[in-house]
Amino acid sequence: MSTKVLDQRTGNGWALYNADCVDIVGALPDDSVDFSVFSPPFVSLYTFSNSNRDMSNVRTAEEFAEHFEHLVPSLYRVLRPGRLMAIHCMMLTTTINHDGYIGMRDFRGDLVRIFQRGGFIFHSEVTIWKDPVAAMQRSKAYGLLHKTLRDDSAMCRQSCNDYLVVVRKPGENDKPIAHKHAPGCVGNKCAPGCDFPVERWQRYASGVWASVRDVDSDGFLTFRNPNESDRDTDSAGIFPGDTLQFMAAREAEDERHISPLQLGVIRRAMRLWTRPDDVVLSPFAGIGSEGYVALQEGRKFVGAELKRSYFNLACRNLAAAEPNAKGSQMKMFSEANP
Repeated sequence: MSTKVLDQRTGNGWALYNADCVDIVGALPDDSVDFSVFSPPFVSLYTFSNSNRDMSNVRTAEEFAEHFEHLVPSLYRVLRPGRLMAIHCMMLTTTINHDGYIGMRDFRGDLVRIFQRGGFIFHSEVTIWKDPVAAMQRSKAYGLLHKTLRDDSAMCRQSCNDYLVVVRKPGENDKPIAHKHAPGCVGNKCAPGCDFPVERWQRYASGVWASVRDVDSDGFLTFRNPNESDRDTDSAGIFPGDTLQFMAAREAEDERHISPLQLGVIRRAMRLWTRPDDVVLSPFAGIGSEGYVALQEGRKFVGAELKRSYFNLACRNLAAAEPNAKGSQMKMFSEANP
């Protein structure tokens, strides 16, 4: 094992490396990844560690961009031509103490431009609606307070939504992601068992994926108990609490991930833009959310996570998803390579 890799674990259909993502992605073979979905550090909104290699450990947005652009060429190289990469992000707010003014920073646009400079095509994006009341209660942001509206509504603003920015590597996709009709499907009329019925596509095709907090009076959500493990948000909105740390009981010494990506968002991206047995990459694996869903959906997963406590928890989460995994023990490269 290379000195750059602090630890590594493999399982049925997955491999995870406790290391800097720049080193790990840089060592992966060319055109070896079919899809990538991840949530990068939001500049310094959350600082995960004091490591100099931690991209969240920066002072300015410009410093983050400089560090992140070391990763993008490797992401471009390892992704198969014609395939997609989905990046979860949000707009960031500025503060008087840090920036000298109250306003917004276009972090979503910064990421789009970084990937475009790296050769990617801006493919599409989804806005993930966030509840402004929940955002106000959590952050106590000045612009969301009703008191601010009463005092001077020129300082009021809307809550920050999440985004799934999707970029594509130029070239022809030699492994088309085909969604097959079931017997009995005629035109747009889909029979039971259809892989991707038109009603599902119409929800996925919306530019806004709504978030929901609970089951409505009609029982529109397909789950009622938020602790159910088999809930499926396809038929309604994205449930904000549908995260790994919310779903599973944790030991007292386990560390909570402070910005987990909802499993429903990952699942929709996976079902739309991957095939069974595809290799899915997350360079910022965190507690393993992307890999957990990949294995549940019959895909393979490779990830990197620099923070040791997150790495350990991610390994347990990936092992828990193994009963749904397909394939054998997975290694993207030899132990001596990275």
